[in-house]
Formats: sequence, C-alpha cells, structure tokens
Amino acid sequence: MSVKAMMAAILDNQLTLRGVHSLTPSDYEDIVQLLIEQLRELELSLAAREITEKHEPL
Repeated sequence: MSVKAMMAAILDNQLTLRGVHSLTPSDYEDIVQLLIEQLRELELSLAAREITEKHEPL
C-alpha cells in the first residue's frame, strides 16, 4: 500500500469517526495529494530559510 493510499485510509477513518460520510474515495485521495504537495512546499520553504539564516552575516 502506498503512502498516499495509507493517508487516504487514515483520513477516511478519522472523518468517519467525526460523522463525515459524504466524501468519495477519490475525494480522500485528492485531499491527501493536496496535503502532500503543501507539506513538500513547506519543507522546501523551511530548508531555504535555514540555508539563508546560516549565510547571513551577524
């Protein structure tokens, strides 16, 4: 099972526990894909900030 599929299953389970039943499996996969993309962007942004801070003169 791929990470995306595992995350979609977790999202499905958690939303079901909270009473959300109107999403399709493809909705879960779309949401997970968006989350993964946002996490990658955040990771790159934080890495760039770290590099910039290391090279700034004191």
